[in-house]
Amino acid sequence: MKKEIYIFFTALMFFTRIPCPKWVNHDPQYLRLSSKYFPLIGIIVGSIGALIYYGASFLFSTEISLLLSIFATVYATGAFHEDGFADVCDGFGGGWTKEKILLIMKDSRLGTYGTVGLLLILGVKFAALRETNTSYIPLILISGHSLSRFIATTLIFTHPYVRDAEDSKAKPAAKSMTISMLIISSIFGIAPLFFFKNPWIFLTLIPMYVSKMFLAYKFKKWIGGQTGDCAGAVQQLSEVVFYLTIIALWKYIW
Repeated sequence: MKKEIYIFFTALMFFTRIPCPKWVNHDPQYLRLSSKYFPLIGIIVGSIGALIYYGASFLFSTEISLLLSIFATVYATGAFHEDGFADVCDGFGGGWTKEKILLIMKDSRLGTYGTVGLLLILGVKFAALRETNTSYIPLILISGHSLSRFIATTLIFTHPYVRDAEDSKAKPAAKSMTISMLIISSIFGIAPLFFFKNPWIFLTLIPMYVSKMFLAYKFKKWIGGQTGDCAGAVQQLSEVVFYLTIIALWKYIW
């Protein structure tokens, strides 16, 4: 149990800005095992967003409350996954070889493709949340953050890590995923869906996984596998797909 607590706090320290005990560090041994708690971190981050939205909704409009909620989740993670999404947009938008794509993705500067990609995905995220039932937004936020991180862990499970640099901070967390780790990840990822008390909600898993397969195909074709940035891109895209699917379910099935 003590080891699992250490692994969890390692994940919390790596994937968020939330303060952790001083005895926690980025030990590669624990960081390698931390990805199984990725969806649990999503529940925490989503809960922060849900709390900010709920509190702000007493003072401001739905639009302002949603913007504050999105800001809170981005701040809580240090834009960790948004940065990965932007790097993937820049790398695959401007590179035509594996070496060039990986080089661009490693560059800390934000390019045109990354800027446009971030604006579009954040815009769609906001618009999609605005279209959902406002009474469900807190639960939708928590579910979207947990499920999308579970989908990201499936990429780590199915595709090999391709970056050779030993100094890559994300390498231990993105390099390997065992079946037992994936099962734990799935439990935390899917758990919030049961609070909807409607079995149709589980249909959201299908388009979310399809979005992962689409990106995974591109990753496999051009670089032969995945990196930490690729997992971040999958998380961002599948989160938005979850919100869009919720709208479709409410409109045609719910």
